[in-house]
Amino acid sequence: MALEDQTTRVREGEELPVEVIDSYLKANIPGLAGALRITQFPGGASNLTYLLEYPDREFVLRRPPFGHKAKSAHDMGREYRILNQLNAGFPYCPKAYVYCTDESIIGAEFYVMERVRGIILRADFPAELQLDAQRTRALCESFIDKFVDLHNVDYEACGLGDLGKPEGYVRRQIEGWTDRYERAMTPDAPAWETVKRWLQDKMPADHHKPGIVHNDYRFDNVILNPDNPMEIIGVLDWEMTTLGDPLMDLGNTLAYWIEADDPQPMQMIRRQPSHMPGMHTRQGFVDYYASRAGIEIPSIDFYYTYGLFRLAGIVQQIYYRYYHGQTKDKRFAPFIHMNKLLEAKASQVIGQSDL
Repeated sequence: MALEDQTTRVREGEELPVEVIDSYLKANIPGLAGALRITQFPGGASNLTYLLEYPDREFVLRRPPFGHKAKSAHDMGREYRILNQLNAGFPYCPKAYVYCTDESIIGAEFYVMERVRGIILRADFPAELQLDAQRTRALCESFIDKFVDLHNVDYEACGLGDLGKPEGYVRRQIEGWTDRYERAMTPDAPAWETVKRWLQDKMPADHHKPGIVHNDYRFDNVILNPDNPMEIIGVLDWEMTTLGDPLMDLGNTLAYWIEADDPQPMQMIRRQPSHMPGMHTRQGFVDYYASRAGIEIPSIDFYYTYGLFRLAGIVQQIYYRYYHGQTKDKRFAPFIHMNKLLEAKASQVIGQSDL
């Protein structure tokens, strides 16, 4: 149906060797037959995602981007493992079938998982969806409910107790993203000096109850049921998942949450329909999350500012690849402007904070 996520022709420079992949999959997944067709999912700015279609089966292939890669990012094996083990406690992970470490196949590691058919929201609701404010609020709260559920997963029972080190997580994130940002600097990038100092000075203790941190939880990483768009049937993009402070993860998600009253420059970087009537404001999001999680969140300022800085780090790493000609994807040309908008927003939050 038209509402389901659509693929496009593979972007120039990101092609895959069809015959090689076809041979590899038929040798590793029983029962495959017929010709393979490969198209590309247009969303996403980090790992690349392709649709693999056989006459009677569909798969999704994920591989790292071309060009410069952050040392700890784009770990295909890690994402493959998370998909297969976390599903025991959080049944919204697609099933992963094969993980290939032989870079001679396509020039990089990759894994192949099932395709979960459904609706993936982008910047605006599709016209066909026709959600009123009441149904939009139900969708918003379903989105937050799944976030709380993820943070409450018994990760030890899933065999993921070694996925990360919760102790010292907050400090490692601040110091780590500061280092990554500085290494991805380009001559036209803002320095973020005031924000970096503030984050160092205001750093809280780690949360008393660590959990699974998705690190990229937003609407274009969840799949909605086409027959009931308020129901989430899948969660995608586990490449940065670890164990740590769930409030830091909340800050990550809030960084993407552009609300209706945000000024026009911020609206220009909106990637999800968080501005629609019925959607919670950022504070409403925090209040609902706290209520569902059974915790108190006196102030979100530190976590939101961290989320903005971390998002700028991701944006700058991607822009670095474009700036140095390591990718031809023209979507990344304006990322430098997004970085500057994020710095301005972070400075505003700091200026109004009572921390």
